[in-house]
Amino acid sequence: METQTSTTTWVIDPTHSEVQFKVKHLMVSTVTGLFSQYEGQLEMAGDDFEDATITFSADVASISTGNEQRDGHLKSADFFDAEQFPKLTFTSTGMKKTGTDTYELNGDLTMHGVTKPVSLKAEYGGQMQDFYGQTKAGFEVVGVLKRKEFGLTWDGVTEAGGVVVSDDVRLIMNIQVTKQA
Repeated sequence: METQTSTTTWVIDPTHSEVQFKVKHLMVSTVTGLFSQYEGQLEMAGDDFEDATITFSADVASISTGNEQRDGHLKSADFFDAEQFPKLTFTSTGMKKTGTDTYELNGDLTMHGVTKPVSLKAEYGGQMQDFYGQTKAGFEVVGVLKRKEFGLTWDGVTEAGGVVVSDDVRLIMNIQVTKQA
């Protein structure tokens, strides 16, 4: 007799999550930005996050760095081209436990019409029931992406020959997910 494995689904709670990125400007300071509109979920057998299947998408038009002019430039064809490529998506290809509360999260990131494999680090923050009886879990996901690999190749060079925007983009996501009944 075969044993059926139940599937557990967790959905991102955007009111208790943050999706940020950091990039060096002029190689002397860091600009922080975020996406305010996104969604995602984890599906797994039982209650073990290892080998969970994760999907995530963010609306490029929701990008914000706290500066309207810079945000407009980031949404333009020079960078994300939000009109032609309105979504940034991630689909996991594996989530492997690397320690008690740490994971290596691998997947395919599609940005600006280019899909590339990426490897991110995820730290599990635990589980808790909220005031409404919902089970919540938290993760911090971090990694470094090379923006030029995704076709975000705009470059500016100062008169002195300095790079305006770094190729390395640090991703920092603090994600709270809600277990679905």
